[in-house]
Amino acid sequence: MSTFLLEIGTEELPADFARLALPQLEQLVRKDLDGLRLGFDEIRCTSTPRRLVITAAGLPERQPDLEEDRKGPPKAQAWIDGKPTAAALGFAKRCGVAAEALEIRDTPKGPFVFARCREVGRPAAEVLAGQIPQWIEALQGRRFMRWGEGEIRFSRPVRWLVALLDATPLAVTLPGSDPLVAAGNISRGHRLHTNAVSIPNAEGYVAALAVAGVTVDRGHRGALIHQAVTTAAAAQAADADLPEELFEELIDLVESPSLLEGQFDAHYLALPAEVLSTVMRAHQRYVPLYRQGRASDPLALDARDSLLPRFLFISNALPEAAATVARGNERVLKARLADAEFFVRADRAVPSIDRRDQLSRVTFAAGLGSLLDRTERLEWCTDVLLEQLDLPAGCGDHARRAAHLCKHDLVSQMVGEFPELQGVMGGKYLVAEGEPREVGLAVLEHYLPRGAADALPTSAAGAVVALAERLELLLSIYAKGERPTGSSDPYALRRAAQGLLQILWDRAWRLDLLSLLHRSALHWAQLLPHCGVDGEALAAELAEFLRQRLVSLLEEEGFDSDLVQAAAGSSVPLGRVLGDPEDARQRVALLAELRERGELAAVQAVVTRAARLAEQADLGTTVLSPAGVVQPALFEKSSEVGMLAVLNELEPIASRPSSDRYAQLARGLSAGSDALAAFFDGDQSVMVLAEDPAVRENRLNLLAVLRNQANVLADFSRISG
Repeated sequence: MSTFLLEIGTEELPADFARLALPQLEQLVRKDLDGLRLGFDEIRCTSTPRRLVITAAGLPERQPDLEEDRKGPPKAQAWIDGKPTAAALGFAKRCGVAAEALEIRDTPKGPFVFARCREVGRPAAEVLAGQIPQWIEALQGRRFMRWGEGEIRFSRPVRWLVALLDATPLAVTLPGSDPLVAAGNISRGHRLHTNAVSIPNAEGYVAALAVAGVTVDRGHRGALIHQAVTTAAAAQAADADLPEELFEELIDLVESPSLLEGQFDAHYLALPAEVLSTVMRAHQRYVPLYRQGRASDPLALDARDSLLPRFLFISNALPEAAATVARGNERVLKARLADAEFFVRADRAVPSIDRRDQLSRVTFAAGLGSLLDRTERLEWCTDVLLEQLDLPAGCGDHARRAAHLCKHDLVSQMVGEFPELQGVMGGKYLVAEGEPREVGLAVLEHYLPRGAADALPTSAAGAVVALAERLELLLSIYAKGERPTGSSDPYALRRAAQGLLQILWDRAWRLDLLSLLHRSALHWAQLLPHCGVDGEALAAELAEFLRQRLVSLLEEEGFDSDLVQAAAGSSVPLGRVLGDPEDARQRVALLAELRERGELAAVQAVVTRAARLAEQADLGTTVLSPAGVVQPALFEKSSEVGMLAVLNELEPIASRPSSDRYAQLARGLSAGSDALAAFFDGDQSVMVLAEDPAVRENRLNLLAVLRNQANVLADFSRISG
């Protein structure tokens, strides 16, 4: 068995390209080897900033021969008077056999001509050589380019290829490359090593490049970086600020990772920690060092108590150049921090209220006015939310003030340079000007959550403004006629809708979101007459969109899909879902708990049996009391009395909200199983569809009320058995 090696050597690749390309390359090679009858034991992909590498171990020397039967024309068309016709001769030629070798076989459609074809397997080296250019050209990524006079496109120019089957170079050229790239066994080492690297065989590839200063295995480079950062941070009694995104990028920026340390002037610790860490991480790919045991204050105006005036970085340089590289990085960081210091000083010279006025000069979106217009709409949403939420007066004052000022930092110099600090700088600037900390914190938190796994607002005022911000965005973008699609969501409307629901659930706030949407949509129709907004249609469309996001969120949390659909799916009235999203979540959680305890099936059996017949009743789905719709005088059997007793017990539970009414309702439905069994199957059972119309209607109403009471908890018809 043989080992195949392909190395695609390039100029420096973008750091994110390997993470996109390697899964594609593995899938292409795996699929084609299977289709080409070349079995393998293992396929491995890896990369460095200058190469993509794939190896396949356990390949045979050649394809196995392929024998197959091919069906040809009917016998009547293939043979006449015992001689092959042109149809038979043509079929035999296509199959590569003599006409005398054709066979006649019976089929369900009559006798047909068949040929036994044998395709001799080709050498693996020949097959692989033909596939390599196709694999390279099939890779997809962002910002591909052409180079020289060639037509091939790739992330960066391809400069060399290594293609080996064990020690044998494969005869491969890359069509469309300029200059023409031909494969061989010559690779290149670390970019600061000028000598070519001869690869003795596929198995010796990693070792040969290690001698040339290249750690080929991506996972090994990651382990080296992680260990070096952890050890260095511990030596400084610090915590390394190394998020996963930066860690993955560092792996793809170096071929021979070495950790170096640098420092900066301590007077820059007068800047906020978020500014310093953003400069280091986002612009320079450095690893900031936070003091262990530091107190966390998101509104701190300086970093003296949180950051060390030191940083770590991963270098690709040779060891003898370490001191020079460290000094160079310190100089670069000093310039960056000096810029940040200037931005903060310039921003602090302008009152935040004046910056708010400057928002009028910045367009939010076509047809939706300026950022100041957006802020005023957001303030309206805040007022409406505060009307519906039972919050302390002080919290409301802080939320209104925060909504008034929440976007002021969008025109600050610091946020202009570092957009990821929006909200953070706005809150800090306000506190520095003497605004209450609650206001500053609400401004900082109104952007939360920024994503599915992000933190949620910790303050009530921040949560209110965050809700208002998302509500305004959804209403405005929908009003101007834009919708998220399967491949595009430029305004992050899905994230906004999910954030709105996550905040409500986190705070356990009871909010009639459906009525809020209707009221807001009508207001938006007045605010934006040029958009031709139909308020009712806008509210209905947004409500359905929010229902979809609610269902998606619950399923992502791990709740079974059928339970989510039963409590919040399309068969459940929107008022039962968005009238109180917290209520909908509690119902799903209870159903999941009942299923886990093995109690759901009993409840479902009661409801399902009643609901099947209740579909024939004329009773509305909102009737929860048997009073006035069930006539005891028409009862003929004691089982009907028993059913009415169950309904009377369930009616106050289903009708009046309480903290545990759903659990009580589930217990009551389960307890009603005996009464329902007697109604249908006991010696006092009844024929529901009786001949007497009044009796029939009375019995159907009994079942319909039971169904309606159960629907307060869920649509049990959507639950799998």
